Amino acid sequence: MSFKINDRVAVVIPCYAVKRHILDVISQVPENVERIYTVDDNCPENTGDLIEKECTDKRVKVLRNSINRGVGGAMMYGYQVAIDDGMTILVKIDGDGQMNPSLIDMFVQPILAGRADYVKGNRFFDLETVRQMPKMRLVGNAGLSFISKFSTGYWDIFDPTNGYTAIHSKVADLIPFNKISERYFFETDILFRLNTIGAVVLDLPMVAQYGNEKSNLKISKVALEFGLKHIKNTAKRVLYNYWLRNFSVASIQLFLGLCLLLFGSSFGVLSWYEAASKNILSPVGTVMIAAMSILVGLQFILAFLAYDMNSVPSEPLHPHLNSKLKNSLDTHGE
Repeated sequence: MSFKINDRVAVVIPCYAVKRHILDVISQVPENVERIYTVDDNCPENTGDLIEKECTDKRVKVLRNSINRGVGGAMMYGYQVAIDDGMTILVKIDGDGQMNPSLIDMFVQPILAGRADYVKGNRFFDLETVRQMPKMRLVGNAGLSFISKFSTGYWDIFDPTNGYTAIHSKVADLIPFNKISERYFFETDILFRLNTIGAVVLDLPMVAQYGNEKSNLKISKVALEFGLKHIKNTAKRVLYNYWLRNFSVASIQLFLGLCLLLFGSSFGVLSWYEAASKNILSPVGTVMIAAMSILVGLQFILAFLAYDMNSVPSEPLHPHLNSKLKNSLDTHGE
């Protein structure tokens, strides 16, 4: 069953160097979408001017960034305008033609049905689809997907950099837009923020359309940047969820695990160095203390990870939200 026009679904399209594809993408957006926001992110091709001149679709509203803020910055601007306009569900698709607009209904339905707060595409469900993906992009996305499980806390999803998404406006309104990464890390950054407020995220199988378009994302250039941001978000998520907002047996397991692992590793290395400098073997007792500390520490950390994996949000947030809740939830911490 398709959504209706009064469901107030909006599509946000960030526009940067997509002049060749944008009009075709807009023409494929289903008629039951109420509003289409195109965000000209200081595009060198003046995509916004092209849309205003040649696009006759009355649903289209052209937004402009005076400076290039990146795909994340463009999306945050589009989201905020859509929220201010009273839209209910906000769908993001890219303007390069890789995302089939006919799939919008599939992304919207789980949110309308109250099954999810945020729906994202996953290009890794079908093996034939995976084979069509450029090899460098396949390896990079697979690696980032694995690392993102730690930083976002959503252990049941994959393909975190997938830009085909839909979110309920009430949930989007809880996200501190001014703290979201404005470049290519923003999809993963949003997942981290969604976890801290307990939003339900759903993976949706999809097929990407790879043509002659050129991707602006270079995995080799962002690998280090993404890695550091993942580490930072992992630390922040653990601090928020297991020490500031809640305290459980998992908090103790993680603390003891890290302490024992650090002690065992340091004690073992120092004992080995001391024995080696004297050209003697380390005492069996010394080796056992180091080994047991490391093994027990690893067991505590594995227990923490098991607890964390079972703590993925499962009850959608948006059916319970009202205008007053935004003020009561502290989602703006560093």
